[in-house]
Amino acid sequence: MGLFRSSTPTFPWVELTNEAQLQEFIEQSVNTPVLLFKHSTRCSISSMAKSRFEKNWKANPEQCICVYLDLIAYRNISNLIESTLKVEHQSPQAILLINKEVVYSASHNGIDANEISELI
Repeated sequence: MGLFRSSTPTFPWVELTNEAQLQEFIEQSVNTPVLLFKHSTRCSISSMAKSRFEKNWKANPEQCICVYLDLIAYRNISNLIESTLKVEHQSPQAILLINKEVVYSASHNGIDANEISELI
């Protein structure tokens, strides 16, 4: 019965599904760092980068709000991130906001969970 059940806890992602949420997350970054993780569900490189990030992430959920954006389903929100934050679109991409400012942006193999943790 429990043969295929995973004991690995689910990563504490908060899904970004509408444009109003983006503004709320930007505002929340004044009090708590916000990590935006843009992921293409159709790309194996993006899947590998996301898995590696989740495996290496050490921060507690109280230290940083980790926001997941499915680029295939919500490309309009990715476009809004690019225009609002002035960060060129990449996939996969991690963007860390502190005090409404982008303090970290990396894509593909450059996404480093330890480096992000040090910034928060």
